[in-house]
Amino acid sequence: MKKATLITLFVIAAGLSIPALAGDAKENWEKTCIKCHGPDGKGQTKMGQKVGVKDFTDPKVQADFTDDKAFKSLKEGLKDPEGKVRMKPVENLSDDEVKALIKMVRAFKA
Repeated sequence: MKKATLITLFVIAAGLSIPALAGDAKENWEKTCIKCHGPDGKGQTKMGQKVGVKDFTDPKVQADFTDDKAFKSLKEGLKDPEGKVRMKPVENLSDDEVKALIKMVRAFKA
């Protein structure tokens, strides 16, 4: 009986955490990404155009980067060939929150 109760509680907790991660991803996008990438991932903001942000709705752009590459870019930031910072690393986000952002970026694909 105890085992069934624990399994039920685990399933409920897991189910409740999925919408929370989705909400967190949206909040994190709005706090850390929207300034350059825009609300729709197209990068057509003033700052996005200045630094040459790619359009995440473009399937070719989506195909050109892996989740691992996106994860590394978010955690470490991006620099151009001359060493100038193009994107700062995200701060105060857990690995799971970064993965949720990547999942959100994947959803932009047209």
